[in-house]
Amino acid sequence: FFDKDGYLFIHDRVKDMIVSGGENIYPAEVENALFGHPAIADAAVVGVPHEKWGEAVKAIVVLKPGEHATPDEIIAFAKTRIASYKVPKSVDFIDALPRNPSGKILRREL
Repeated sequence: FFDKDGYLFIHDRVKDMIVSGGENIYPAEVENALFGHPAIADAAVVGVPHEKWGEAVKAIVVLKPGEHATPDEIIAFAKTRIASYKVPKSVDFIDALPRNPSGKILRREL
């Protein structure tokens, strides 16, 4: 949300935050950027171990039926929407994201 002074606040769980090269990255922000891609039906973003940066951003994507996209296309799209340090370094495709009964993504299963 935006406050009265125009500052943008991202609401996400601190434990889900990714720290890459000293930068804090909130999965919700990256996911929201990915949802703008016409082929993406659902997406989750997680941190994966990275030797140099501590963690790297990884996107797990569900494509819409009949749609096709490559990891490189998804990454290129993200580069037009968010800061470079937030862009996923890798993209995996799956049929459905694991969710709990209330619909929240089970990130630990990704």
